[in-house]
Amino acid sequence: MAEFRLQSLVLGPVSTNVYLLQNTETKELILVDPAANPDRIRQMILKMEGRPVAILLTHGHYDHFGAAKALREEYGVPVYIEEEDERMLEDAGMNLSGSWDKPITLKADRLVKEGDVFHLAGLEVRVMHTPGHSEGSCCYYFPEISALFSGDTLFCMSYGRTDLPGGSGRKITESVQRLLAELPDETAVLPGHDSYTDIGQEKKYNPLAFA
Repeated sequence: MAEFRLQSLVLGPVSTNVYLLQNTETKELILVDPAANPDRIRQMILKMEGRPVAILLTHGHYDHFGAAKALREEYGVPVYIEEEDERMLEDAGMNLSGSWDKPITLKADRLVKEGDVFHLAGLEVRVMHTPGHSEGSCCYYFPEISALFSGDTLFCMSYGRTDLPGGSGRKITESVQRLLAELPDETAVLPGHDSYTDIGQEKKYNPLAFA
């Protein structure tokens, strides 16, 4: 199996984690939640000698896709999002950019849904629809490298806020509990903000594990 390299940047107005996952043999590179500052992301791609193949969005809030349009145009790669958040991307009011920053919108190229499985950069990608932070929040699970890009659903000993449009305390509780029940303890959790964690630690310390 090929080796894989993960780099991250913290960008944007609310310190969003931006991930670059690369197949070191083919140089193919997956971008997850390119939050802002396309120049910084471009510099990292150049440093990695990467060849972007896709942009994965965990949900449609503006602080997770601010650089996506520029990077898509430059590298000619598709933008993926869960189908329930398609409208949010295209509406500056719904994606919150209109009230918190300059209004931005984006049209997704590929819509995904619960249970979808596809391959990028030599890896299997499984889509887990995890509503609660938004209707279309999703996680991307990479079983071959035991990694979960959890967006704003699951954080280190915490979880995403539910007081924004489309949020639901009941749904995010169900989503987090599902992740903890279905994924192996050793699965690395790469969240949209703050520190990395793993499923085993979240089973012990996440407040929603006991809700």
